[in-house]
Amino acid sequence: MNLPTSLMNSMADLPGFDRESFIRIHESGVQVTSIRLNPRKHKINPQSAISQSAIEKVPWSSFGFYLSERPVFTLDPLFHAGVYYVQEASSMFLEQALKQTIDLSQPVKILDLCAAPGGKSTLIQSLINEESLLVSNEVIKARVNILQENITKWGAANVVVTNNDAKDFSSLTNYFDVMVIDAPCSGSGLFRKDRDAIDEWSPQNVELCSQRQKRIISDAYPSLKEDGILIYSTCSYSEEEDEDILDWLSKSYNVETIQLKLESNWNIVESITAESKFYGYRFYPDKLKGEGFFIAAIRKKEGAEGNTRPVRSSTSTLTKNELAVVKNWINTEANVSYIKHGEDIIGLSNSTESEIPILQKHLYLKQAGFAIGKLTSKELIPEHSLAMSERASPSIASVSLNKEAALQYLRKADVLIDVGQKGWMLVKYNGINLGWIKHLGNRTNNYYPKDWRILMR
Repeated sequence: MNLPTSLMNSMADLPGFDRESFIRIHESGVQVTSIRLNPRKHKINPQSAISQSAIEKVPWSSFGFYLSERPVFTLDPLFHAGVYYVQEASSMFLEQALKQTIDLSQPVKILDLCAAPGGKSTLIQSLINEESLLVSNEVIKARVNILQENITKWGAANVVVTNNDAKDFSSLTNYFDVMVIDAPCSGSGLFRKDRDAIDEWSPQNVELCSQRQKRIISDAYPSLKEDGILIYSTCSYSEEEDEDILDWLSKSYNVETIQLKLESNWNIVESITAESKFYGYRFYPDKLKGEGFFIAAIRKKEGAEGNTRPVRSSTSTLTKNELAVVKNWINTEANVSYIKHGEDIIGLSNSTESEIPILQKHLYLKQAGFAIGKLTSKELIPEHSLAMSERASPSIASVSLNKEAALQYLRKADVLIDVGQKGWMLVKYNGINLGWIKHLGNRTNNYYPKDWRILMR
């Protein structure tokens, strides 16, 4: 592997950098595979095959594990059911940044500004309580669909997916308690996983990324509350995209640095910036089991009065009869509020419902909570996201499939089942919901989302 000479020279004086060791790990061909379990779904099936292949816990993560080998995730039904997320281990350190800077037992509003494909958003959602709100945003339309898919599979009722530019958040003045910006970067921290990234790297691209990172922060910054937390991260080793951004923040805004606590055996390198003495944290693949990563936590010490007064919603409440129909589909223990948008019935956490009109006024909402289904004159047609939410009523009929049949279902192929009743049924694999079928007696309709079907054999 020919690492860029200009990058290696620029890293020479960075804290924790060992040139020979760094080159050696990149040339070794070693690959690290890690997953993060979904605590809601893994409680249902703690003995899944994927967790049994876990060889070691990611030390800074409550739910992260290293795997002994990389399986074919596409052919694991539990992957499609949202039981776990395949995430790079270093980036799971976001959990520590959140736990050490805010009280996660209290309701908080969090913005994940550059969220696709959804690794950090699903991590955040696993940590916050049900009365908190997560706005998961992706500016690129081509990438927001995979974000929406992963959020849906995770099964949350307190997440809103948006498709907006960073500047659109500026009108939500003083709104968020936490802003997470995993900024687009030059990608040098991923060289070991993606060899093509080496060819795309250049000093010019580093400079372009640095300017873009500053613009993104500046555009969204007004939406962070006074004393709110900004968590900034990249997968770049370049000082221009890491420590220099912290120094720029200190000069541009009234902010203060937050020093995070590290365990010595984590081998994470603490970095202190040259000008402002702000703290950042570097992850080197020759020192720990993970890829290149940088993260820092900043507290905002200024703030304007918020302008997010309640506004009229474009959604409507359900009639008594509609509510009666919907409740037949929902677990009585689920703490869910309902709204209607056209024919669509949407389930939300109680706190999220009150925020929807405010967010609608300022942003383009791609998804809110989980879609329960469409009400017709005859019945409710359930949505896939209801199955993924694990909030469907236990009285709904279900059918359990073996792995071969489950994969056929996920291919949206015909599934042969032998049941004595007609109607809607939940499809399960190892006790976990995969989606819906409708049994018509002489045939079964497969309602797995067409765009999500797997093509691998």
